[in-house]
Amino acid sequence: MELLERLFVTFLSTIGDVAPILILIIVFQLLVLRQPIPNPRRMATGFVFVLLGLTFFLVGLELALFPIGKLMAIQLSSPQFVFGKDIAPTDPQWYAYSWVYFFAAMIGFSTTLAEPALIAVANKAQKASHGAINPWGLRIAVALGVAIGISLGTFRIVTGYPLVYFIVVGYVIVVIQTFFAPKMIIPLAYDSGGVTTSTVTVPLVAALGLGLASTIPGRNPALDGFGLIAFASLFPMITVMGYAQIAAWRLGKKKPPIVKKDEDDGISVAHCHS
Repeated sequence: MELLERLFVTFLSTIGDVAPILILIIVFQLLVLRQPIPNPRRMATGFVFVLLGLTFFLVGLELALFPIGKLMAIQLSSPQFVFGKDIAPTDPQWYAYSWVYFFAAMIGFSTTLAEPALIAVANKAQKASHGAINPWGLRIAVALGVAIGISLGTFRIVTGYPLVYFIVVGYVIVVIQTFFAPKMIIPLAYDSGGVTTSTVTVPLVAALGLGLASTIPGRNPALDGFGLIAFASLFPMITVMGYAQIAAWRLGKKKPPIVKKDEDDGISVAHCHS
C-alpha cells in the first residue's frame, strides 16, 4: 500500500510538472501557428506514456539509485573501511580514500556509457557528419571525461579545497582548447558536457557527493556535498576536444607527401600541411 500511495502521489506531481509543457505546445499550435493538432489520439497516448514513465522513474530513483549511491559512498569512506578503526583521524590524508576515487571514476564512466541522451547525441552526430564521427569513440571520450571529473570532484570533497579553483582552471583549459581543436568538434564537445548530466548519471553522482560529505570529518553536506555534477559537465568538453585533437594530429602524420614534377623533370617533395 505504501508503494502504491507513493506512485499515486508522484503521478499527480508529474502531471503538474508536465502539464505546462503540453499547454504551451497546444497554445502555440492552435493560436500562433493556427494549425490543427496532428494525430490528437496518438499525442494523448504518448502523453500518458510519458507520465507513467516519469512516475516509475522518479519512484525508482527514490527507492534504489539515491540510496545505493549514498550507501556506497558512506561505506567506502567509513573509518572502519579506510583506517580500520571506529573513529577517523581529525585530518586524514587524501590518499587514504583511494577506493573512493576509483569507485567515483568507475561509476561515472559506466553510467555515462548507459546515458540515453548521450547515445542519442552520438548517433545524431554520426549521421550529421556522414560517418566522420564514431559514436563509440565519442561516448568513450565523454565517459572518460566524466570519470576524471567525478574522481577529481570526490578528491575536492575529501581535501576540502574550494570548488571555484577547479572550475576556473577547468574552463581556462576549455577556452585554450577551443582555439586549437577542429572546428567541427567544438559545438559537439560543448553539448557533450550537457548530455552527461541526465537521467542515469545525476542521481548516482548527487547521492555519491552527499554520502561522502556526510562521512568525511569536517565536511558539511550542504556545502561540500554538491558540485560533482559541475565536474561531470566540465571535463567531457576537455576530453572530447582532446580526442579530436589527437585524431587530427594522427591523421596529419599519416598524410603522404605531395610529389611535384620540376620543369627539369626533376622530382621535388612538398609535405602536405593541414
